Amino acid sequence: MIRVVLPTQLRALARIDGEVALALDGEASQRAVLDALEERFPALRGTMRDHETGKRRAYLRFFACEQDLSHEPPDAPLPAPVIAGDEPFLVVGAMAGG
Repeated sequence: MIRVVLPTQLRALARIDGEVALALDGEASQRAVLDALEERFPALRGTMRDHETGKRRAYLRFFACEQDLSHEPPDAPLPAPVIAGDEPFLVVGAMAGG
């Protein structure tokens, strides 16, 4: 099971309390996690990735094991502790301002 922690706004949109546990078919990657989230919670479609390009939204970041995975290829395997369920995959809303 992959553990996923979403920011408050996305949890509210999808009506989720706490973290989400996902069972994935095949290799665990960012794309697989986001596909599974969007399938299970249709309200999240288009909130983390652009509908047309599939690219990550500008003000979201992806972290795991204290590493920023935001610029990693979407099909790159997630770190082993995330795949084992020991560490969560984090979706974090980026801060902007001046």
